[in-house]
Amino acid sequence: MTSEADIERVRAALPTIPFLRSYKGPIERLGGLTNMVFRLGEYCVRLPGKGTEEYINRENEAVAAQAAAAVGVSPEILYIDRSTGEMVSRFVEGATTMSPEAFKTAIGAPSRAGISLRTLHDSGAKFPARFELFAMIDEYLGILSTKDVGVPEGYHDTVRNAETVRAALAAHPLPVVACHCDPLCENFLDTGHRMWVVDWEYCGMNDPMWDIADLSVEGNFDHAQEEELIFAYFGGEPTPSQRGRIVIYKAMCDLLWTLWGLIQLSADNPATDFRAYADERFARCRALMQTDSFRKAVEDVARG
Repeated sequence: MTSEADIERVRAALPTIPFLRSYKGPIERLGGLTNMVFRLGEYCVRLPGKGTEEYINRENEAVAAQAAAAVGVSPEILYIDRSTGEMVSRFVEGATTMSPEAFKTAIGAPSRAGISLRTLHDSGAKFPARFELFAMIDEYLGILSTKDVGVPEGYHDTVRNAETVRAALAAHPLPVVACHCDPLCENFLDTGHRMWVVDWEYCGMNDPMWDIADLSVEGNFDHAQEEELIFAYFGGEPTPSQRGRIVIYKAMCDLLWTLWGLIQLSADNPATDFRAYADERFARCRALMQTDSFRKAVEDVARG
């Protein structure tokens, strides 16, 4: 639902966007967990959320969004303010904003997502930032150290236990490629024939298996969905080491995004119950790390 306050906020931003200064048409709120996204006719306007300037590099995002559009993975970028984070892209007609439920019901959606991610990873695009998992954990812990929000019990122990994961991943590193790094279901737009990917705030050069693992987690994919995603991405059966990296990153993305949820809680983001969000993600991370399949994954990755 689009409120009057939403409309007023968009109207206040329009004078800075040359081709929208005189826009008088309808404004529709599309969503967003931290940012606010709106449709204005053929345009999609993204306004940055409160507090995002603490952890988002808008210059990196701008370069990456334009690069992703240039390789045909993301919609055309029409305007970016690299200081404020305001952005306008071409609205994709006939596309469905995905959700975990949509990924379950739309036939072929995991395959289309896998193909889009492979297109991005194989594109040769160069993003200015490097997505460093453990450095980001340290950065987010630093931000939270200044807030009145505590991490879940056992979090620091789990980070220490993840040193074996760090060693295994470093033993045979994959070449880093342009990655989305935050493949939330809602960051995929599906036409039924093509899957577009949007929102490049967290993107960077990264191990490509992160994107596969994180999408599976975000979409709560069952075994069949995950296999469809993996086989579409690889065009066949991946190696044990590649599968192992996917398993590892499924736990590690929950370990990282637990902290992201707590940062949203500290910023009083009303989008959802971020305490429950963080606790759920951390519990899922710890549960997976205690399984035999996770231990095998670490061994397979360490062997290469």
